[in-house]
Amino acid sequence: MKYYLDITLLPDAEANLGFLWQRVYQQIHIALADNKIAENQSAIAVSFPKYGDKAFPLGDKLRLLADQQAQLEQLDIAKWLNRLTDYTHATSIKSVPSSVNEYACFKRKAVKSELKRTVSLANHLSKPVEEIVKFRQDNGLNQNSKLPFIHMESQKPTETGQKNKFRLFIERHLYDSSVEGNFDCYGLSKTATIPWF
Repeated sequence: MKYYLDITLLPDAEANLGFLWQRVYQQIHIALADNKIAENQSAIAVSFPKYGDKAFPLGDKLRLLADQQAQLEQLDIAKWLNRLTDYTHATSIKSVPSSVNEYACFKRKAVKSELKRTVSLANHLSKPVEEIVKFRQDNGLNQNSKLPFIHMESQKPTETGQKNKFRLFIERHLYDSSVEGNFDCYGLSKTATIPWF
């Protein structure tokens, strides 16, 4: 990845960071899907430069990266964020600094809800759910994910016609060297890295 642009989220009293992440990332996902290079494959990756921030786990900045400047130009991010101009600021496209010596992989992490996990275990063991809940509580086995997430809404309606709402959990791993791979239409990858700066 040789080129990037940053999008800064600008919260106010009416729109907090959680709300803005939901709105902005939904638009980014639609933009990447609209510009995909293959089935669920994007030429553009995302980065969260302030990942792990104490004030808000994803921070207030989203970075889009691409191998070619033309890929970011073609995406035309201003078009996708046109209804959010009061709450976002996008920089011009810049070259990735040549001094980068660390790389990050941002991946989607599937996190089963505590209820689903408990019901699944109860079914597997042929025990009442209440018994499993008590056992998990007594033994400190309730584990809610500490990973940052963004509330998302699937564009494909369910069988009932409603849109599926879900949490997109995002995990970061840091590396000393670059790893090649593919990015999905969320801009995330199971293996590929992006320059971390």
